[in-house]
Amino acid sequence: MTAHLVALTVDAADPEGLAAFWAGVLRWRPDPGDARVIVPADDTGFVLRFLPSNEPKTVPNQVHFDLRSGSQQEQDDTVARALALGGRHLDIGQLPEEEHVVLADPEGNEFCVTEAGNGFLADCPFIGALSSDGTRALGLFWSAALGWPLVWDQDEETAIRSPHGGPKVSWGGPPLAPKAPRSRWRLELAAPAQELPAEVERLVALGATRLGRGTGPDDPVSMADPDGNEFSLRPA
Repeated sequence: MTAHLVALTVDAADPEGLAAFWAGVLRWRPDPGDARVIVPADDTGFVLRFLPSNEPKTVPNQVHFDLRSGSQQEQDDTVARALALGGRHLDIGQLPEEEHVVLADPEGNEFCVTEAGNGFLADCPFIGALSSDGTRALGLFWSAALGWPLVWDQDEETAIRSPHGGPKVSWGGPPLAPKAPRSRWRLELAAPAQELPAEVERLVALGATRLGRGTGPDDPVSMADPDGNEFSLRPA
């Protein structure tokens, strides 16, 4: 296994503006060389890269953040910070007794601020999980693709986590929500340039589909996972 997760890419109508929002919410720092990239201040292990897109958001994202709260005050502070930066409350049918808070960023991307005492996220960083829509087979695929062990596998729900820590990546199992024509939030992997062809073949053997590649030697390979969600593999 050579591929490793280096970024979560996010399509945005205003990449710089959305990067500034998330830098403020997460308290990450902007990349000095690129205002559309923000860098973690903890062991998250990957950057957020915001890419320009004119495609409108039409359905809920396949991936959203679950932000961890260490206390009720921390949850309240996170919600207040997000609202002050341009976020808004979002009604997705959550029940009144549910303790997490559902919000949307300025471009409508959903995220949750979880309640204090959430055991599933207890030892995770501030981004506790990339909570995803997907089948159990998808969790098994990504476990093998990244070499991350399963930390949850029950009732069609799965989750994986890097051996080095960081957020969990979880999949909720069926029924699956309708998919957008193109995933707005996508995983970006990297591998040594000389190993890239072999790594593409390894991922295809695990169930991925190759979609294409740009013309330059440094361009990423576009791929789709077994559920049809796009991701990319680029030379490290």
